[in-house]
Amino acid sequence: MFRAAAVTSMEKFSFEGGERLGAALVEKLGASPRACWLFAAPGDDLRGLLDGVLSAAGTDILAGCTTDGEICGDELLAGAAVLGGVASDSVRFSVASTGGLDEDSEKAGRRLAAKLPRDTAYVQLFSDGLRGNGCALLRGMASVLGPEVPVSGGTAGDGGRFLETWQFAGREVLAGSAVAMGLSGDFRVGTGVASGWSPVGIAKRVTRARGNVVYELNHQPALEVYERFLGRHADRLPSVGVEYPLGLMDPSGHGECLLLRATMSVNRSEGSIAFSGEVPEGSMVRLTCGDHASVLKAARRAARQALDRLEGRPPVMAFVYSCMARKIVLGRRTREEILAIGEELGASIPMLGFYTYGEYSPLECGSANRLHNETATVAVLGI
Repeated sequence: MFRAAAVTSMEKFSFEGGERLGAALVEKLGASPRACWLFAAPGDDLRGLLDGVLSAAGTDILAGCTTDGEICGDELLAGAAVLGGVASDSVRFSVASTGGLDEDSEKAGRRLAAKLPRDTAYVQLFSDGLRGNGCALLRGMASVLGPEVPVSGGTAGDGGRFLETWQFAGREVLAGSAVAMGLSGDFRVGTGVASGWSPVGIAKRVTRARGNVVYELNHQPALEVYERFLGRHADRLPSVGVEYPLGLMDPSGHGECLLLRATMSVNRSEGSIAFSGEVPEGSMVRLTCGDHASVLKAARRAARQALDRLEGRPPVMAFVYSCMARKIVLGRRTREEILAIGEELGASIPMLGFYTYGEYSPLECGSANRLHNETATVAVLGI
């Protein structure tokens, strides 16, 4: 038996509002959920909302975070709370959390993974979107779980304010933390990830970098390279970098981008650019661009990839984690992305998720888990 459902609330956050949201989920499921996911706008009384949800839902197994926009079914929401849940006798769920992302994200990842059951076969990960190193967090988790366990999810948002994000683990509202929902049992997960941005110009080597800061491309200041490419738009850095992310290539510098990195800040005295994920020194990169049509086609492609990787298992629940940069590029057409994904998955599949400050997903089944920017990622459970 496996039943999934998702419900929403536009009420002001409170314990009573949380109770009504939790009760709506129980009614839609026809049972108390074994596990829940809560994605909510940043707002007052998140703790009251969470306590109310859990009181009505009858479970403490809950994971989630604040967002840059909430997704439920074919709806894109703002200022809402989205609650998903599962009633199942074939899948087991566990929740773990850890702090310390600022001090050592890789060590935090090891701590987080060690708290999950040994038979964990899939992990949903929600981490602070403004603190810590998501790439290092994944490395730490892989060292404990093994690289074959897929991880999907996203980094928390705060409605584009970039001040503070919150994570939910059971009855706790956390900051500067990472939360994991571990799944084990009889199921299959299919993941898909695509961006819609295409490389332009010639490939360049990252000749000096540290972590997420790039100092030189082809021995030239990284900022100068970007400014030449952007021309009259250069004075809009770093914000315009959302539209023209850096693409990490395979070692040959040809083919499609493996990962995208959006600009976060620039240091004009150093000529450096800080990106929203690691850019390894020595890697080959190209600048990229996209348009509405290619971005929307990519969302469909991610959904199809996820379905194809179920290997015949019927889909029963879908999660969508899409980058807030895509909202900026798509503007009023953002809901079309949600509609496109929903059309590929089918109207009968409960779907929930959020717009993120970074996305977690393997590039393909069996490959290493990655932190992405600018992508639409889809994870589908099959039973």
